[in-house]
Amino acid sequence: MTRGTTRSGNTAAPRSVDVARLAGVSQKTVSRVFNDEQYVSADVRRRVLEAAEELGYRRNNAARALASGRTRSIGVVTLGTALYGPATLLMGVERVVRDTGYALHVVNTMEGDASGVTGAVSSLLDQGVDGIVISEPIDEAGAEGDASFRIDVPVLVLGAPLPLTAPRALTSGGGADLMAHSAVEHLLELGHPTVHHLAGPQRWYAARDRLEGWRAALTAHGRAVPPVVEGDWSAASGYRAGQELAEDSDVTAVFAANDDMAIGLIRALTEAGRRVPEDVSVVGFDDIPVAAYVTPPLTTVRQPFDAVAQEGLKRLVHAIENPDADPLPASDPPIDLIIRSSTAPPPSRTTPARGRRTASRALGGADRPPLPNGGPSTHRDPHR
Repeated sequence: MTRGTTRSGNTAAPRSVDVARLAGVSQKTVSRVFNDEQYVSADVRRRVLEAAEELGYRRNNAARALASGRTRSIGVVTLGTALYGPATLLMGVERVVRDTGYALHVVNTMEGDASGVTGAVSSLLDQGVDGIVISEPIDEAGAEGDASFRIDVPVLVLGAPLPLTAPRALTSGGGADLMAHSAVEHLLELGHPTVHHLAGPQRWYAARDRLEGWRAALTAHGRAVPPVVEGDWSAASGYRAGQELAEDSDVTAVFAANDDMAIGLIRALTEAGRRVPEDVSVVGFDDIPVAAYVTPPLTTVRQPFDAVAQEGLKRLVHAIENPDADPLPASDPPIDLIIRSSTAPPPSRTTPARGRRTASRALGGADRPPLPNGGPSTHRDPHR
């Protein structure tokens, strides 16, 4: 009789007792290994996992849920969009959740639906999830704290303020303002008198954070704060902004709030006869896969999507499994500026203009303290 086959010839799913017999350990030891409990030696753990793999054993999460009072599932609320940032962050969350052994339930919201988050959270609570991740980048006016139900599971919010009232709330993925700050610092260090900003739509928390970082860097150096041009994250909106900015000969540097808009911006500048980077330097944000292969290769700030997902989910699972323990501390976000060929010193006719400020159509900002850990990590990309 082969393993996993009954005497009658019917295929039977392997059980923990089968794993224990093959590994030469007790059934309790198998349980300890799969529950990641302490006091299991590395050799025993290896034998159990190898036996489980050989047999094709998968633990019964339904039975485990009945025993523990948990469903071993995590719900995710996310904006229904194909934009690179939210979509990549969701993929990172999916990978990490899968590695933790939890099941994943995803509910998409729609932009413009003020009750989207509360409705999605309510749906997930009805499914009995053990914790919730809110990756909702839009500020739906009036939605904050508008929860008419009790959220009694841990909640992790990625890159935004908490939109609901919850007793155990965690945050991860902040620091976009510091990343934007580093992009502007790079351009100022090259000698540009000021830096223009192509912002994202201001209903997005990420767009606001990047605008604040841009403004704070200019203010800290006593530089002019030009009017803000607002796009909608698309390359088309970047192209339209580039047509506008190309008409101003004083524009020598632009920080775009994402790479797609930066790419559209470069196209419009080039068509208008403004060379990048000889006449105008451009920095993007995200480091999308194509950024290294456009002409010229784009200097940009790399978003730490995987790091955000890993740290956030680690803290959420800890809160789920240790409800009476203090939350795990959050770490400072990495700041990684990828220097390619779209940035250079300004044309020689340009001289720094310190202390002069102009009116800005952007939201107000404040000075920022020095960047954490001694400043951003910068490196030159080999594809530059």
